[in-house]
Amino acid sequence: MNEALKVIDGIQLNFSPEGLIFLNITLAFIMFGVALEIKVERFKKIILSPKSVILGVIAQFILLPALTLILVLIIRPTPSIALGMILVASCPGGNISNFITGLARGNIALSVSLTAIADLSAIFMTPFNFAFWGSLYSASSTLIVPIEIDPVQMFKTVIIILGIPLGIGLYFAWKFPVITQKITKPIKILSIIIFIVYIVVALASNFTYFLKYIHLIAFIVLIHNALALFTGYSISRLFKLSQIDKRSITIETGIQNSGLGLVLIFNPKLFDGLGGMAFIAAWWGIWHIIAGLVIATFWSRKPINN
Repeated sequence: MNEALKVIDGIQLNFSPEGLIFLNITLAFIMFGVALEIKVERFKKIILSPKSVILGVIAQFILLPALTLILVLIIRPTPSIALGMILVASCPGGNISNFITGLARGNIALSVSLTAIADLSAIFMTPFNFAFWGSLYSASSTLIVPIEIDPVQMFKTVIIILGIPLGIGLYFAWKFPVITQKITKPIKILSIIIFIVYIVVALASNFTYFLKYIHLIAFIVLIHNALALFTGYSISRLFKLSQIDKRSITIETGIQNSGLGLVLIFNPKLFDGLGGMAFIAAWWGIWHIIAGLVIATFWSRKPINN
């Protein structure tokens, strides 16, 4: 299997400038929609009772990247796949996590707060985490050519794609609260649909490659996603959080913004569509929805004891 995976490292996926612009606009729109749900009142509650939020942030931005590096060193995938795993683990929670948390009968307020904090923190934490853990991987591997990581370029991209839309969304919600209340739900539904289209567009011109190699990365993504879900659940249980908070943190840690990962991967100044990274991020975008819905369905049928 590892020999077959090596083929992916040499693949440079084709992606037109127009397609990249579409991906950028799509992700910016999704982030704008996320910002509409960020309410100052929720942050006040967090200050008064911060335990669950702190644990959620630790699970997502510290434990998951660290455990991902350990997983990479254990299973030893090829370099581009390993970097794809580290990049996904460095991204904030995905935009559908709040929706899935609702289906799972988790703490939606906690989920929305974690998403908001993660997205705002990701402006700095995603470039930092990828540079830090990616460098550790590079140093610990037997690569002939060291991996070059440009955190400055990554920071610029994240600011444009994540920071600016979030800022505009926050301003819009503050300036036009009545309109915001009317459009938030439709934008959330539209965002989920657009996200699926987003993944399809990312793979459309490279679909032959995707079909040819999907069986090689599907199991890796399954293990990685299971690790993410387990990380969120374990830290919640260790610190004896309520059942609904456990569900929220588990889902927030297991649903990653792989769309941001794809934008970074297809940036010609960063990775220029490196095959293994793109396959990992794209399949994550599909798989975490499936896994999230399965878990949500299971939890929705279980009584909440506390």
